[in-house]
Amino acid sequence: MKYVVVSGGVVSGLGKGVTASSIGAVLKGCGLRVTTIKIDPYLNTDAGTMSPFEHGEVFVLDDGGEADLDLGNYERFLDIKLTRDHNITTGKVYQAVIDKERRGDYLGKTVQVVPHITDEIQDWIERVSIKPVDGKEGPPDVCVIELGGTVGDIESMPFIEALGQFSYRVGPGNFCLVHVSLVPVLNVVGEQKTKPTQHSVRGLRGLGLAPDILACRSTVPLEEHVTAKLSQFCHVPISNIVNLHDVSNIWHIPLLLRDQKAHEAILKVLDLQRIGKVPREPKLAEWTERANKFDKLKTPVKIAMVGKYTSLSDSYLSVQKALLHASVAMETKLVVEWVCSCDLEDSAAKETPEAHQKAWKLLKGAGGVLVPGGFGDRGVQGKILAAKYARENNVPYLGICLGMQVAVIEFARSVMKLSGANSTEFDPATPSPCVIFMPEGSKTQMGATMRLGSRRTYFLANNCKSSKLYGNASSVDERHRHRYEVNPEMVPELEKAGLSFVGKDESGRRMEIIEIPNHEFFIGAQFHPEFKSRPGKPSPLFLGLIAAASGQLDLLLQRSCGIASLNSTPRCTTNGTVAPPVKKPYTAVKKKPLKSLVNGYYANSNGIQI
Repeated sequence: MKYVVVSGGVVSGLGKGVTASSIGAVLKGCGLRVTTIKIDPYLNTDAGTMSPFEHGEVFVLDDGGEADLDLGNYERFLDIKLTRDHNITTGKVYQAVIDKERRGDYLGKTVQVVPHITDEIQDWIERVSIKPVDGKEGPPDVCVIELGGTVGDIESMPFIEALGQFSYRVGPGNFCLVHVSLVPVLNVVGEQKTKPTQHSVRGLRGLGLAPDILACRSTVPLEEHVTAKLSQFCHVPISNIVNLHDVSNIWHIPLLLRDQKAHEAILKVLDLQRIGKVPREPKLAEWTERANKFDKLKTPVKIAMVGKYTSLSDSYLSVQKALLHASVAMETKLVVEWVCSCDLEDSAAKETPEAHQKAWKLLKGAGGVLVPGGFGDRGVQGKILAAKYARENNVPYLGICLGMQVAVIEFARSVMKLSGANSTEFDPATPSPCVIFMPEGSKTQMGATMRLGSRRTYFLANNCKSSKLYGNASSVDERHRHRYEVNPEMVPELEKAGLSFVGKDESGRRMEIIEIPNHEFFIGAQFHPEFKSRPGKPSPLFLGLIAAASGQLDLLLQRSCGIASLNSTPRCTTNGTVAPPVKKPYTAVKKKPLKSLVNGYYANSNGIQI
């Protein structure tokens, strides 16, 4: 097994996760089987109980693991399926060591950070790295390990010490350290400064690790004399210094690595340069095509993202990625309009009238509405209003998890005239509990007590839009993360009023997918389809939303099996048999394409590109 460790210096947020994913993509393009591990130095056991404002979204894995969002980057870039053990945290490591101490595994020894914690980290890496993650048998060839945080952080010290020991454990030719650092430009002098990287590398060396390769982040390409200076002061060959400057989209990053021969430097350190006598060269034709296609997109499609964490786009990272995958597949340029759900509420009209007016203007100017998942009652009324607006105005709507639940609540209130309809999460004494706490859930233990991971949904009808989008499959496996569900006792009344529950779990009592049949596109899913979306295999439900918002839904659904005909391979893994195509029972209303282009990637965001 070969190991590539990616560390970071100077500041956080440099893009270590994208760098690690891109290195994996390049190595995979060289014909190697790649797996990944993310090390998070925080004391939490996992990311499940952390606020999105703290650490971005919680990425859910097939086995129910609640992990750091970088595992989502790994899965999307490498098209692999990871497990909860591929995310190592300080909490997990210390818990494992304490459990062993309680069992008496250490034979009465004094348990210390060195060697017991550091040995546990190394054993964990070795144990997890050999797990196949690409659907094939046998261990992978290379494991890319991202060390979270920044060199010098107190909490990451045990991991750096463990990795230093690990480099000797696996021996020369099996360990490569890539250090990601920043080369800033000060506006006062206007030149690229190498001192931050010099200090970062010096600090890393002082902790027992010497970088084999430097990956330098910058706004513009590095000047030659800057690269030479970095080589001289950091003791890294010029050929092993890679510049990762800002690009139009992250799909260019693997191409940047390839063009600068980063693969040759990494493979040389790992002694993997050749297959027999033939040098390994990365095959990245799909990446080149995808990156160039994205840059040429001109026809915009506006999607209003209605949530309460909109001030930090990483809170909905996988949703953004899924929208992007779908928009590229439909050859449209994605524009995400960030709408804070609190600003849509009636109370905001009095307290913050300008924000209220702006939020409604953004919502009404969008071609589609997406309400993602969330917890707590803050901003819920705004989400309900967004669902009502989409339903009443025939605007394409996709509700995910809570987004589906608020759509049910809105339907009960507006269509069934149940003014008190609500979720017991927000009103335990509601007279019309449309959404209830799941019987198997825990109200005292918060961590890992939700309905988590991959679960199967069975379609009840072939002629519904969601079934067609999934290629007329009889069932589909998607990932879940929720404590509340639609009340099965109210389903007959809701269906009688016109709301269709087209997807259910194996028991038939847990509602998974809703649709409004006579609406252009109104779908809610209890699961999170964004977690399994891939650049070359967009999530079917997101594909449907983008198609509806850009006036292409008819075309999409008319194609054979909906999804498979758009590409040579299915866009989403489906389970069960595929029924013959059926005629469409409705005619969707086509929308005129938007004429005005928007400067930047988002119309009203903080400028973060996806």
